[in-house]
Amino acid sequence: MTTSSEYDSRLRSLAAEKFGWTHLHDEQLRAMEQVMAGKDVLVVLPTGAGKSAIYQVPALLLDGPTVVVSPLIALQNDQIDSIEDSRAPDAVALNSTQSKSERRAAWDALRRGDAGYIFLSPEQLANEDLVDDLAALRVALFVVDEAHCVSAWGHDFRPDYLRLAPVIDRLGHPGVIALTATAAPPVRRDIVSRLGMRDPGEVVAGFDRPNLRLAVDRFTDDADKREAVIARIRTLTSDPATRRGLVYVASRKDSEFYAAESAAAGIRVAAYHAGMRAADREQVHQDFLTGAIDVIVATSAFGMGIDKPDVRFVLHASAPEALDSYYQQIGRAGRDGEAAEITLFYRPEDLSLQKFLTATTAPEDTIAEVAHALYRHDHPVRLSQLEVAAAPARRTRAINLLEQVGAITITESGLLEADSGRTPGQAVEQAAGAARAYEELTRSRIEMMRGYAETTGCRRQHLLGYFGEQLLDPCGNCDTCDAGTAARRTPGADEFPVHSAVRHRDWGAGSIMSAEADRITVLFEEVGYKTLFLPEVRKQDLLTRG
Repeated sequence: MTTSSEYDSRLRSLAAEKFGWTHLHDEQLRAMEQVMAGKDVLVVLPTGAGKSAIYQVPALLLDGPTVVVSPLIALQNDQIDSIEDSRAPDAVALNSTQSKSERRAAWDALRRGDAGYIFLSPEQLANEDLVDDLAALRVALFVVDEAHCVSAWGHDFRPDYLRLAPVIDRLGHPGVIALTATAAPPVRRDIVSRLGMRDPGEVVAGFDRPNLRLAVDRFTDDADKREAVIARIRTLTSDPATRRGLVYVASRKDSEFYAAESAAAGIRVAAYHAGMRAADREQVHQDFLTGAIDVIVATSAFGMGIDKPDVRFVLHASAPEALDSYYQQIGRAGRDGEAAEITLFYRPEDLSLQKFLTATTAPEDTIAEVAHALYRHDHPVRLSQLEVAAAPARRTRAINLLEQVGAITITESGLLEADSGRTPGQAVEQAAGAARAYEELTRSRIEMMRGYAETTGCRRQHLLGYFGEQLLDPCGNCDTCDAGTAARRTPGADEFPVHSAVRHRDWGAGSIMSAEADRITVLFEEVGYKTLFLPEVRKQDLLTRG
């Protein structure tokens, strides 16, 4: 039997020989060793911490290819390029942009054993024939990148990720590795459950990025805020040491506005948003990576897969909808470990816009229409066979909600099938309930974002507390610490430690995310984040442990 120390030596040697990585972080090595021990592993590491190494190196010691499920083609291409620059076996992708000959060549390379890694989107794995072909390859590892997308409690939930567990089973349950940079404890539990991970090991690094200086500039007038954003971009880009950065905005229109204003000042800048052609977005991405442009002004469409170490600033021209998104976006800065500026330009009214943009009122009428149309059939049917008058976007949302609660399943060939164990009315009630719960969670996230923007305490304490990580002493690297308003936190009461499970008499089950001397923040499964004052909790006997 191979011991952990023997794995340690072999993994380090392969990392250096094949990839040129002369140093592996403790978290990377700990996760790799668990993979080699045959365990499923959930890994939560900050952006830039080398999550891809956790599967790339062990794959060299295992028989069979490694499947990597990744949500974006650009992200897949980046990882394939990094493998091609190494001495590891080839990597191939299967996606919608390829020709038949390219797909055939990819399969041939896998069957010959020339390719050791295959990158797919979750949508690709809805194809029954493709999964059969993968099963014939005897897959060694099944990697889920951006794994928070599998959780309805994650900030970027994608229903296609819900179909991965049956695929894993059909492949014989190879070793499963779930990778993400942003997953609080409830999200981690959801990932494990939804992927069917078996007694998984967990490797979770701290969320703190101490090289990022956090600040919030507050405004009451939108015009003043816009002028301040543009002035800050000009100041930062005028210095060669700080000229590369990202500016996040709330709308496509703002992306174009700030890009045009910056370009007029002679800044090498480009806009990036979902309304652009895919080829144009890819060109902007590549120009930023190569240094042809210094600044990207982007909506949230620009996020996953950004691997540029020398981003010196991330500015938010408006508050995003959640601290999850905010953390992921600011994580693009300072990946080389050097100092970077993080500034949120905050106007309270902007969060009203976010409430509008994220409003997802449960489409109960459409849910009912879809459910009754589907339950009329006693066999799986194509979507086109359903007689549904609702607009495509509402219809898709209704299908996603019904699938989320298990009222319908989507077969491997893409057909819709109703669950015979419940009535259409039950299906509608459960799906509508899931939609209302998500609305509550979304609203609570916006309020947590407001709390970060308006706190006079240490911003890093507030941000880390959102993810369930306690920082008792002020960080010394944020604007409130500079202003002298931040203070040392007194640990929370012993009866409600961080990460413990609790139950509220009205709001149900939850998990303690942060605790101070007089208050606790709880993430409830039904209503999202709530900050509760401990004296009131005790007086009213609002919470019980477990």
